[in-house]
Amino acid sequence: MNKTKIINDPVYGFVSIPSPLIFDLIAHPFFQRLRFINQLGISGLVYPGAVHTRFHHALGAMHLMKRALESLRNKKIEISDQEMEAAQVAILLHDIGHGPLSHSLEETLLPGIKHESISYLFMKSLNDQFGGKLDLALRIFRNSYGRKFFHQLISSQLDVDRLDYLNRDSFFTGVAEGTVSVDRIIEMLHVHRDQLVVEEKGIFSIENFLHARRLMYWQVYLHKTVVSAERMIVNIVKRAQYLVAAGEQIPGSEALLLFLTGKYSSLDLSQQPKLLHAFGRLDDNDLWGALKLWSTHPDEILSDLCQRVLHRHIFQIELSLSPVKRAKIEAVKKSIQSKFKLLKKDTGYYFSHGSVTNEAYLSNAQPINILMKSGRILDIAHASDLPTIQAMSKIVKKNYLCWPKNLPLPNLD
Repeated sequence: MNKTKIINDPVYGFVSIPSPLIFDLIAHPFFQRLRFINQLGISGLVYPGAVHTRFHHALGAMHLMKRALESLRNKKIEISDQEMEAAQVAILLHDIGHGPLSHSLEETLLPGIKHESISYLFMKSLNDQFGGKLDLALRIFRNSYGRKFFHQLISSQLDVDRLDYLNRDSFFTGVAEGTVSVDRIIEMLHVHRDQLVVEEKGIFSIENFLHARRLMYWQVYLHKTVVSAERMIVNIVKRAQYLVAAGEQIPGSEALLLFLTGKYSSLDLSQQPKLLHAFGRLDDNDLWGALKLWSTHPDEILSDLCQRVLHRHIFQIELSLSPVKRAKIEAVKKSIQSKFKLLKKDTGYYFSHGSVTNEAYLSNAQPINILMKSGRILDIAHASDLPTIQAMSKIVKKNYLCWPKNLPLPNLD
């Protein structure tokens, strides 16, 4: 079989599959599953064009990794063919552990387990299946390889993962503010003492990158309607879990029902291959299919919430810098209980409150280092002459409260 395929990507044009190993990994069911997991979860409720998948993103990130490593090679950084392939494998598989609707249900179906941990378990399973050919990729992925810049290209405050998803998400949502100078940033990358750095003449592109990330979080990833819809779906899954635990019959795919009925740890997934393979069959179709089935379920709470999401009757939401007043939460609960004739313990399915944070640049994390012409290494926050970069180092936290529209509430202002 010809394994030197070329894929036509809407963002970068023609993307080549660089090796037979990578071709076989892309063809594997674990990876093909990413075709059915939307990159932006349910953001399509706000941006109709946001229907691109984790499959698109993984291929795009792999393409950018290849370009970044080729650029570094042109600057006389020694990179072996084995390292080249392993780094591309690591970034290709970095999101393979995402579950249905991407981040939306990460803490509900498998509480306490991050998708990165599941990605690592999938990679270990694939390494066994491919006779140890992913050994180096695994070391790069978990940052145990001596040449640290490889891992920094996969996971840091300036990595090819972020470069791809900002440009790709901007393209598919139509939010032009998210566009970043990918070509220039890649050409400005360098390695200094085994650490990833950016040449001084790339400062303006990094400033734009950080601004774009901040804007994309508020306009897309943390859009208030998206936040509200995500919380509604979380409450739907929690209601389904409650009903299953109470002995109710809930229709759904075999894989989804498995994770609705049990609470599993990362140790369970690592020691029970059947569990990991079951998770490898879960995708967005399981969730949307379940919501359609549950929309006619005898349980009125479950069916009503599902109908609201399917018909896009999303709860209203308030965002504020100040904490949500306890009196307002209690007023919402009482109004919900009265309007929907619910028991007090069930009112929680009809509202949510919490907080979201925007972390454009974390000053206490591994910095984006600028290699100055003088040879000095400076954090971008100090190398830039824009005070906004230092301002973006502060984590912005907003508090939210979601509840059904047209719900009568007393004036609490």
